Amino acid sequence: MLVALFRILSFLPLPFLHICGSLIGRIVFHASPTYGERLQQNLRGAGFGDLLSHAVSETGKNVMELPFVWCASPKRVLRLAQLENWDVAEHALAQKKGVIFLTPHLGCFEIVAQIIAARTPLTALYRPPRKRFLQPLIEGARARNNLKLAPANLSGVRTMAKALKRGESVGLLPDQVPQQGEGVWADFFDRPAYTMTLPAKLQAMAGAPIVLTYAERLAAGKGFVVRFFLFNETLSGSIAAQAAQINRAMENLIKQCPAQYFWSYNRYKVPKGVTPFDAKDASEESSTA
Repeated sequence: MLVALFRILSFLPLPFLHICGSLIGRIVFHASPTYGERLQQNLRGAGFGDLLSHAVSETGKNVMELPFVWCASPKRVLRLAQLENWDVAEHALAQKKGVIFLTPHLGCFEIVAQIIAARTPLTALYRPPRKRFLQPLIEGARARNNLKLAPANLSGVRTMAKALKRGESVGLLPDQVPQQGEGVWADFFDRPAYTMTLPAKLQAMAGAPIVLTYAERLAAGKGFVVRFFLFNETLSGSIAAQAAQINRAMENLIKQCPAQYFWSYNRYKVPKGVTPFDAKDASEESSTA
């Protein structure tokens, strides 16, 4: 049923979907106190409180553009995406070590993998939905052409490692909250956030260059601009320090169009089984290091 609905919606023009999304975003913001409070708290905590109205609208657009991005023909989707600095990715691919593409929950992050896969084989990490009825929709929509999916578990990590060894690319959302044992506490906009360690570990394993990317949503449903940047830092220090480096890189991307970040995402949650961050313990550990 849901798959059929998404396919029907995918035939609608993107400008119309964005208008509906903006309206729905505002309705949900006012109708759900929990959702609205989290969005406001995350936005203000990062220093972008003045963008509240804009952020609410953009979050709704993010949801309503999914039928188009997931279910419209690849030709229609790709036609609305402009590329900026793709030569950065080409140079990284030419090294034949594989490439690690990192993108935050910024703009139309769902389109980024399709854009890359249209040009080079890509294996993207994803977390299977908790509700099984969503699985056919999400997996079927995301796995297109050269785009393969790797579940967020040990099997998926092995799949990604093998792809890098073949000189292929992998893609991750490094600001996605990992599960117990898969992350460390690292600051994200000056607040401790449980952060995945996988990007740094893959880089250490394969020596693959890291390319940062995001898709900015254009006004009036005119499409997206997908931008690419080389991560030119050397990951060093503890695994927590490396996670903090990647978080700062994500922050810099978000600052380029902050209203389009998915601020309603529960970025600062404490996953099941994870010990909450203790500033006192962290301070003592730092002083004895």
